[in-house]
Amino acid sequence: MTVDDNTLLKMLASPETKRKAFGLIVSQYSEMLYWKIRHFVLYHDDADDVMQNVLMKAWMNIDRFKADSKISTWLYSIAVNESLDFLRRKKNVADADADLYAARHLMADEYFDGDATEALLQEAIAQLPDMQRTVFLLRYYDEMKYSEMSKMLERTEGALKANYHIAAQKVLDYIKQRD
Repeated sequence: MTVDDNTLLKMLASPETKRKAFGLIVSQYSEMLYWKIRHFVLYHDDADDVMQNVLMKAWMNIDRFKADSKISTWLYSIAVNESLDFLRRKKNVADADADLYAARHLMADEYFDGDATEALLQEAIAQLPDMQRTVFLLRYYDEMKYSEMSKMLERTEGALKANYHIAAQKVLDYIKQRD
């Protein structure tokens, strides 16, 4: 059952229906959020961990949601930030090649349902600097508009377009080298 934002916002405003509203938000957006997170962190178990952090942050900050964007956009921002924080923490703990290592071993993940081409794409994406990777993932997998990305990432549309085109060329070059 899909509930529109206006209904959810009215429910969130009432202490009696706040928990139910959040439950509806979780059931309505969990799958979408999981896959967005999974594109960043690659492994199922990591995506589950990040997802739990996203839902906790959303619940703890639900009263601060100003409704100047859609609920899905707000949740998506939290998911992207949590995913990037997770990757930064992982890089601080592991060596700098941890993302590439993960991408190369993606085929061994029992939850990975892609093929060798998808695994190669993930390797190429893992090579990108953080901002290029973020913009590439948002544009390539989610077909997010630059205007929406600009609000979420607090960058100009021009900078995001440049990041995407540079990232896309790097991905293409990487794949051509590996073929």
